[in-house]
Amino acid sequence: MWAKVGGMSKEMESNGCAVTSLDFPFAPLLCIAEGKIFQGRPLGRIGNQPTKEETMEYRPLGRSSLQVSALCLGTMNFGRGTSESDSIEIVHRALDAGINFIDTANKYSNGVSEEFVAKALADGKRDRAVLATKVGSPMGKGVNDQGCSRFHVIRQVEDSLRRLQTDHIDLYYMHVMDLATPLDEALQTMDTLVRHGKIRYFGVSKWAPAWTAEAIALSERHGWEKIIAEQPPYNIIDRSVENEMLWTCRRHGIAVVPWAPMAGGVLTGKYRKTGTQPEGSRFREIGGRLTVEAIEVAERLSALADEKGCSTAALATAWVMRQPVVTSPIIGPRTVAHLETALEALEVEITGEDRRRIDEINPPGHAVANYYDGNIHRRLRGAIGI
Repeated sequence: MWAKVGGMSKEMESNGCAVTSLDFPFAPLLCIAEGKIFQGRPLGRIGNQPTKEETMEYRPLGRSSLQVSALCLGTMNFGRGTSESDSIEIVHRALDAGINFIDTANKYSNGVSEEFVAKALADGKRDRAVLATKVGSPMGKGVNDQGCSRFHVIRQVEDSLRRLQTDHIDLYYMHVMDLATPLDEALQTMDTLVRHGKIRYFGVSKWAPAWTAEAIALSERHGWEKIIAEQPPYNIIDRSVENEMLWTCRRHGIAVVPWAPMAGGVLTGKYRKTGTQPEGSRFREIGGRLTVEAIEVAERLSALADEKGCSTAALATAWVMRQPVVTSPIIGPRTVAHLETALEALEVEITGEDRRRIDEINPPGHAVANYYDGNIHRRLRGAIGI
């Protein structure tokens, strides 16, 4: 049974749910069904059997009513470490598991990821997905082949639509904090794309809280569409996002869609302080973040995972998924087996005692590896020559 509260007209449905609302303007409804809390709305069931979607949690995308799955399928590996056939299989398995939120970018494998996603969503599957892609990263060697200028964004949205074989993008991110493009130009361009039906919503990735708040103020002043989602790095070894960004997003009704919940593989538990690194790992990509302190955090988290009877990766992902304000962490499987491991997070309960022990392993707001600072603060320092 649903009840819209807080001054809104009450509307009840007989679907076996009781509803409450958090004491905050943009807090989503909670549905308590069969002992499980859904942040958002579970879909209906057919007969007496739960649908695939009903076993997945769905959450509002920020202040909108658009419902997205509690896990988002990231496709950065498509086209570089994952073949076309494996990519399609991963997308289909994710859809079968109830994931309806798919994330790609024009930059991923220079557009190949978008092409693989399009093939996976053929034959009527496109309408089952909330499809997100990004713009802003370099797409060529020309001086105007990057950033969020009107010139570059309008060209790139058309290219992404063509590669994705769709007439609209559900969520379009500005992939980087482009400090060279005037903020009003970037925001008005996104507003124009929404009004022309090219995109439904727009978000940002790796933006500083102050830049985000300024963007909200500009959009409100001019009556433009506002940011609906932010993609920050967030995991147990780097909790910097908790210091300002999470509050900023909650204050303005912005969805938090974190990337690297497993810290690029560090929190799978496969790395050790001594000995050779596992073959086929991402060690070379994440080497600068693979600090001794980060490995110690991973080892202590692995001990907790063993006690709970789950994998370290599932525990790390479940923790991010259950953190306040988080909408949907991005999982980036390279194989179907990786996807299955990530899906285990849906079954991992995070208790109060788990939170206390994880806070002891790495306290709130603290970082033992460089994800947030290197992506956000470093760009701000560079803009003033530091």
